Amino acid sequence: MDIQISVALFEDLAAIVELERQCFMSEAFSRQQISYLLNDSNSISLVAKIKDNGDKEKIVGFAILQLEKDHTETEMLVGHIVTLNVTVAFRRMGVAQKLLFTCEEKLRLQGVFECRLEVRQTNYAALKLYRQMGYEETGLLKKYYGKEHGLYFKKKFC
Repeated sequence: MDIQISVALFEDLAAIVELERQCFMSEAFSRQQISYLLNDSNSISLVAKIKDNGDKEKIVGFAILQLEKDHTETEMLVGHIVTLNVTVAFRRMGVAQKLLFTCEEKLRLQGVFECRLEVRQTNYAALKLYRQMGYEETGLLKKYYGKEHGLYFKKKFC
């Protein structure tokens, strides 16, 4: 399977919103929120596409990250992965890993050397991926996902 990662375009909005709803249901970002993030100059939005049987490209995953100032004395820029989603049929096929790797590459190009993210405490596949990719758990986020807890992760890279 050939996964292509590219910058998300506004024409990808409907597919991104649908995928966000499939993955997060009640906690999903709204169409308006995703539209804002796609257009925000401090955001980087990526889509993962594959070609279907008719050679038409299909979005099977996406990631949106923001550049934020760290709230320390240095106020350095850090990356924050706001959302990373892969359609159910394409999970555990390397799509999320490729999106995450590309997010990190984009951050490095911006001179950013730390990435942060939140993940549901019971999302074991995501936890495994983030740990394998060098992210370290730095905190518990109580009831971050409604009634479920989240975990806060960070990764520093050179």
